[in-house]
Amino acid sequence: MDVAVLGLFLLTAFFGGIVAGLAGFATGLVVSGVWLHFMTPAQFACLIVGYGAITQGYGIWKLRHALKWHRVMPFIIGTFAGVPLGAWLLTRINADHVRVGVGVLLIVYSSYFLIRPNVHPRHAGFVVETIVGFVNGILGGMTGLAGPIITMWCNLRGFPKDTQRAIYQPVITVSFILTGISLAIAGQFTGEVVRLYLYGLLPMAAGLWFGVHLYGRLNENTFRKVILVLLLLSGAALVLPFH
Repeated sequence: MDVAVLGLFLLTAFFGGIVAGLAGFATGLVVSGVWLHFMTPAQFACLIVGYGAITQGYGIWKLRHALKWHRVMPFIIGTFAGVPLGAWLLTRINADHVRVGVGVLLIVYSSYFLIRPNVHPRHAGFVVETIVGFVNGILGGMTGLAGPIITMWCNLRGFPKDTQRAIYQPVITVSFILTGISLAIAGQFTGEVVRLYLYGLLPMAAGLWFGVHLYGRLNENTFRKVILVLLLLSGAALVLPFH
């Protein structure tokens, strides 16, 4: 990796950290358009999982006052079942069709609620939320995007911003853990991956710290708009993947 590429890697790691601190997801979305030009998809996945251990863990710690495990567990249970199934389905169905379908859903949803700003809170029970976690897990297993479905659901429920993040960040963490285990079993955490990880660790952490401070300045309406814009971009990334 030459100096210019390394500099670009470090800069995008910093911005990825900002997004992680500000919104609690979409780090991979921010950095993928750059990183996938000079690293393999497996290396990219390893780095996102590795940095996710820091970004998600720090976010959960900062929002521990809002964390209610009885509220999170249905989504975690669903995700545990969904991620392995998504990975299994990846080789057995046309994953591109699923990816594009979900991408269109995210684009339509986020566009609609950006235009129509009023959200009326929805109510759901254990079974429905487990199904949402299951679908979120399947998408994560098939595409590596662990956050869009669960984030969209929390937004639709009309939760306060701390409550939203205290739900979807633990769920994303579980998805990352499952993905990391799969990558480790496959022997993807190579010396090159560790070297890249160490290079980007400081700028990612600095961006994370800055993003968390920005998050503290957002009111509920602004946070909701940030989430909707990131969901819109996530949908676009699924329909027209950067790689």
